Amino acid sequence: MQDNAHKDDETSLFAQEMRGVKRIQDDRADTGKPRTDLKQLATRRQNATVRAANVKVDGLSDQFIIDVGAEDELHWARDGVQEGQMRKLKQGQIGFEGSLDLHGMTVEKARETLWDFIAEATRFEVRCVRVTHGKAARLDGKRPLIKSHVNTWLRQHPQVLGFTSCLPKHGGTGAVYVMLRRTMLEGRDE
Repeated sequence: MQDNAHKDDETSLFAQEMRGVKRIQDDRADTGKPRTDLKQLATRRQNATVRAANVKVDGLSDQFIIDVGAEDELHWARDGVQEGQMRKLKQGQIGFEGSLDLHGMTVEKARETLWDFIAEATRFEVRCVRVTHGKAARLDGKRPLIKSHVNTWLRQHPQVLGFTSCLPKHGGTGAVYVMLRRTMLEGRDE
């Protein structure tokens, strides 16, 4: 009997606490966000797909460009590249088997051309190439544009082991020797 009395007390207590509360008719929570326009979302997805097909993704970023001066010597090596190899590269002792001149190109054209050039050199197992970026002072007085971009892009390219400014006879601070990764064809030694 006491159990029923206890139950009645709980029921009346619950009813008292729930006085003035209205039952929720909708079982979905209102997050405060506007409802998604599914038609607009489908259109955005379609446009993104179309645009992505026209963009060449090469991994070379322009988010942060390392500004360099016209006469600055460039030198960079990936971790693990022997300093002796970089010294040979700087002294012009590793012959370059290909050369690319980026003079007069827009930044976008230079990026595309550089990416394609390195891809082709890699395909042919080329060890070293020369990239002429120039060092012309810009009309607005800022640092050389293509040289700064090349300096940044080469550091990002997975096939580049290191690069250094050329000897004067090969372009000096207006060009770089670039040492590339090779997959080592059968029977070919370093």
